Amino acid sequence: MADHRQGTESDDGAASQALKTHRPSARDTVRLAVVIGALGVVFGDIGTSPIYTLQTVFNPSDPHPVPVTTDNVFGVVSLVFWSVMIIVTVTYVLLAMRADNDGEGGIMALITLLRRWNAQRGGRAAVVLAALGIFGASLFFGDSMITPAISVLSAVEGLKVVQPSLEDAVVPITAVIIVMLFLVQRRGTAAVGRVFGPVMILWFVAIGACGVVGITDHPDILKSLSPTYALGFLFGHWGTAFFALAAIVLAVTGAEALYADMGHFGRRAITRGWLFLVLPACVLSYMGQGALILDDPDNISSPFFLLVPDWGRWPMVILATAATVIASQAVITGAYSVASQAAQLGYLPRLRIAHTSESTIGQIYVPWINWLLMVSVLTLVFAFRSSAELAYAFGMAVTGTITITTLLFLYVARAKWGTPKWLLAVGGGALLVVDLLFVAANMTKLVHGAWLPLLIGLTAFTVMTTWQRGRELVTEQRARAEGSLPEFVDDLRSGEAGARQVPGTAVFLNRDKETAPLAMRANVEHNHVRHEQVVILSIKTEPVPRVPAEQRVVVDDLGYGDDGIIHVTARFGYMETPDVPGSLALLDPAETEGPLQLDQASYFLSKIELRRGEAPTMAPWRKRLFIATSYITADAAEHFSLPRDRTVIMGAHIEV
Repeated sequence: MADHRQGTESDDGAASQALKTHRPSARDTVRLAVVIGALGVVFGDIGTSPIYTLQTVFNPSDPHPVPVTTDNVFGVVSLVFWSVMIIVTVTYVLLAMRADNDGEGGIMALITLLRRWNAQRGGRAAVVLAALGIFGASLFFGDSMITPAISVLSAVEGLKVVQPSLEDAVVPITAVIIVMLFLVQRRGTAAVGRVFGPVMILWFVAIGACGVVGITDHPDILKSLSPTYALGFLFGHWGTAFFALAAIVLAVTGAEALYADMGHFGRRAITRGWLFLVLPACVLSYMGQGALILDDPDNISSPFFLLVPDWGRWPMVILATAATVIASQAVITGAYSVASQAAQLGYLPRLRIAHTSESTIGQIYVPWINWLLMVSVLTLVFAFRSSAELAYAFGMAVTGTITITTLLFLYVARAKWGTPKWLLAVGGGALLVVDLLFVAANMTKLVHGAWLPLLIGLTAFTVMTTWQRGRELVTEQRARAEGSLPEFVDDLRSGEAGARQVPGTAVFLNRDKETAPLAMRANVEHNHVRHEQVVILSIKTEPVPRVPAEQRVVVDDLGYGDDGIIHVTARFGYMETPDVPGSLALLDPAETEGPLQLDQASYFLSKIELRRGEAPTMAPWRKRLFIATSYITADAAEHFSLPRDRTVIMGAHIEV
């Protein structure tokens, strides 16, 4: 989720660049632009939560309804406020955002940190937590399916307030908006992204202003800022408050986006946007809605839109729809990013990825994920038909991801910073108690929809862990089939391979420099030729977002002398798409036994056909799942940016 959304350079980078000019006005302008960019991308999900949170808490059709009484309204509003403060402000803004992987944040960044430490030091805890992190990333796919459905539905439901006769049109209009949203994804969001920031600023100003109007009619609601009301409601009305937590958690949906987008906008820009605009606006909206419900309990039907004056409801419905589309855009591109990073780290097959912006590296489009999400979101809209019904499913995905992020952060705090155990036990324990309370409350909604994100998460987790395990098995089998590279080169040099040398440069993609590329072995055995210049290229994905150009390629000394065969390692970060020709162009001719003829070079790939074998390597159903998942693997030539007219694919088969 980190680099997937449109925006500008990081806050720290922007600030340092501006300082070089020694002009405070330029520095302030750059910082303001970064904050505005963050407002348009990072806060869309959490910023639209006021539309449906209190409405869901007091929904009379809830299987565990919260009675509308003065004490309950004060208690609920207070719980909403303090939940936002503890989970978003403390857990994410003040703590989690300090744990980054070379500037990148989000649960995938924490996973790469854990994998790196596990490789260096070992440890069962890191392995278990990394697996838990993969499940958290899997839950995000459920979040990315539910968010567009509940957000757009809740906004369009404002039509029922403005014009009750339009109630039957809510679902069809929602479906049309969602289809259009997914259809434009392939064009990129750069043009729309320019207006995202101003639209969201207008949104936050509007909801904050409406909240102020509501508060002035019933200023006593400000008392709910005191934690005594939250604690009194929680412990004094435990039976009611516990079930209410399943809906109150909706106020913190989108908290993960603050962390995930840290690398794109910088921690300071996100912190400023949250503390100075988003948090006050959302709190004012919740307070105003609470005051409105105190005045008339019938307002629970749609407190957000009823808080708006009659003359402003049509504009607010339009603005809310725009804001929820922006919120949906954030999680859709977030799903692209998570899928892309998972593929780079070996948890998913290679996916076709299109870059939709020449200036923004992280702006990508993944067709397979896009159409899967569109079908899933439309299915949810037509199956649940209202935001209130979807809310039960939404909370489970959110609480699961938040709890896992907290656990991973606490481990990182101990391993990276050496935080004292007593402090982790006290502070971290308190945060986990809050998180687990929300998880427990949402578990009570299992039969009412909370099963859905768990099912999606378990399915995605099974697919990713099966692919990782199957990939390990294929790697072992492939290593045996490829044989030793030194022995193969010795046969070429001695002439025992029976291959004649032909002019030109051949590039063979391979896993490492220990084994002979299958395509190279097949070329010698079947065509009986070897090229004058042979480059054996290994692509290595580093556990960092991006690798600098000066560290991109390394020529390895194979120890064979001047025989025209070299091995090159090209290193990429997990946020990058490999560009093989571009990487080879960085090579120094002095290291490659003369300049490579890249404009005429031939690229050789090995295409592996998977077959289900009898060996007890995996359960039969997992073997079938692994082979089925392999069918979505993207074309290798396109993925590695190889010229199609000079790419040769040679096949082989492996049993799993």
